[in-house]
Amino acid sequence: MTPLARHLAERIRATGPMPLSDYMAEALMHPTHGYYATRDPFGAGGDFITAPEITQMFGELVGLCLAQAWLDQGSPAPFTLAELGPGRGTLMADAWRATARVPGFNAAARLHLVEQSPTLRARQRDALAGLGVTWHDDPASLPDAPLFLIANEFFDALPIRQFVRQGAGWAERQLGLSPEGSLIWGLSPAGPVTALDHRLADTAEGGLVELCPALPAIATPLAATIARRGGVAVAIDYGHWRSLGDTLQAVAAHRAADPLAAPGEADLTAHVDFEALARAFAAGGAAVTAMERQGTWLLRLGLAERTERLAARLAGPALANHRAAFTRLTAPGQMGDLFKVIACHPPGTAVPAGLTRPPEHRA
Repeated sequence: MTPLARHLAERIRATGPMPLSDYMAEALMHPTHGYYATRDPFGAGGDFITAPEITQMFGELVGLCLAQAWLDQGSPAPFTLAELGPGRGTLMADAWRATARVPGFNAAARLHLVEQSPTLRARQRDALAGLGVTWHDDPASLPDAPLFLIANEFFDALPIRQFVRQGAGWAERQLGLSPEGSLIWGLSPAGPVTALDHRLADTAEGGLVELCPALPAIATPLAATIARRGGVAVAIDYGHWRSLGDTLQAVAAHRAADPLAAPGEADLTAHVDFEALARAFAAGGAAVTAMERQGTWLLRLGLAERTERLAARLAGPALANHRAAFTRLTAPGQMGDLFKVIACHPPGTAVPAGLTRPPEHRA
């Protein structure tokens, strides 16, 4: 039993069953034993690899997408260039290098990163040395200024709640203890859940639906700043348009793991409900794009052309790895399909590069 498992067991004995959202929050960000608070999980030597770690091209194109939005909106200066959950700082470092070719962009940018992990802040400090970074524990403290923001694999790590349909009500999945003291799943008594009233029409008895309470609390104020001050927020994550079914997963050493087996020792994530994210952006008064496949978006931004330009300088294993990175980011059955992209921007402004307006708003 991990130290965090013992801590959670003591809490459950003292206060009763724990909702999944509390369990995820403790497992990921407990100040002493939490997963992100104690390690750098990225790369081949960690537990998983994200797109910026696969190829520099990903961060370069993300940066140029933000820069094009900045140009389209009249090049406001100064402005906030922000990233939520910036990992090792790799994406932002690649974006900053690419946007150096956009006249005035880097000079006007004020770099802000939202990161709670001291371990990852140290890695970001090294990757972005000399760029005058300001760190935040919470997006709510970002400046009230034009905001150009990227969130790559951020929303998937927010704690979720899970509910099982029982008649016209919902029973919440909770964590309890077995007679031996290990963590086990259980259900609360069923009752109405106002936030799920609209899901009674598209679920059946026993159907499981996930809610992410933190998602609107973060996304709506960001969208309100963008609607009022200008900017764009681009979210890239794995998920679907509407949550249905159990998507909680744990990963350790690049392999699937039991989410309850070793809290604090494995990454915990859940698929993002992009419909909920779109609603949260719209609630802030921003215009919202259609959801798009990551592969389609990157190809529209010029990933194939960039791949070929870099390939001309490579040979042997380096060239093979370079082409494999392109396939991994774009191909059906890989990240190209699994990951989706959505963005918000001020009403009346140009849609961010590579994305489109929702179907009902297209001419």
